Amino acid sequence: MTLQQEIVGNAMQMAVVNLNPGQTVYCEAGKFLFKTTNVSMETRLGGPSSGGQQQGAGGSGSGGGMGGMLRQAMGTAMQVGQRALAGESLAFQYFTSQGGEGTVGFAGVLPGEMRALELDGTRAWFAEKDAFVAAESTVQFGIAFQGGRTGMSGGEGFVLEKFTGHGTVIIAGAGNFIDLNPADFGGRIEVDTGCLVAFEEGVQYGVQRIGGLNRQGLMNAVFGGEGLSLATLEGNGRVILQSLTIESLANALKKAQGGDKQGPTGGMFSTHAG
Repeated sequence: MTLQQEIVGNAMQMAVVNLNPGQTVYCEAGKFLFKTTNVSMETRLGGPSSGGQQQGAGGSGSGGGMGGMLRQAMGTAMQVGQRALAGESLAFQYFTSQGGEGTVGFAGVLPGEMRALELDGTRAWFAEKDAFVAAESTVQFGIAFQGGRTGMSGGEGFVLEKFTGHGTVIIAGAGNFIDLNPADFGGRIEVDTGCLVAFEEGVQYGVQRIGGLNRQGLMNAVFGGEGLSLATLEGNGRVILQSLTIESLANALKKAQGGDKQGPTGGMFSTHAG
């Protein structure tokens, strides 16, 4: 069942979700705005992929008895551990409409857009860290770590959120969104690592150095505002980019407060917030 939702607002959008009786939606802690009184709220450490959707007293989970409970507990612990390593929220909040239709509101944490993605079970979606806002309980939330050189040099792209299953997932980003497909641009695009919001499974994500270790490469790194690396996206699939990066927003706020230490260079000498 597709989640009935509406994205409203302009500079700071929010998602208003209408739940059918018994329907459940979950969000990352801190993304909830409001709900009607007939919608219950429950905070859990586990997501749907680790048994977060609890069974009734007579229901059957992935296994019966103590063995099933132990497997569920281990799955929850592994998922929580992954989210802790990734710097994500440790808990999810679940909202279920009871005794009729209900309404819940969610929002991101930065000025910008929101987007509802529909998963049909054939392709997963990957998103930048902290992009997840909410999803219906048939969507599984996971963490994907970029390994090797891609992970070490990828900056924001080192940790990705992964969504699988069927149903609606709502994500948020900073600034305005633009949708691209690398196949429409010769099969490959290169973007600032902080501009990537989400992409479909089938698109290959990587990181490449800007130029070589020569004069122009050093000029790009020191004065170009992009540091040493760019994200690369190859293949055929949807890619969502954002027009504002967290780093640029943080630097703009520092400058407005008289605390800008970036100087005239930007690039690899810029001051990161955190």
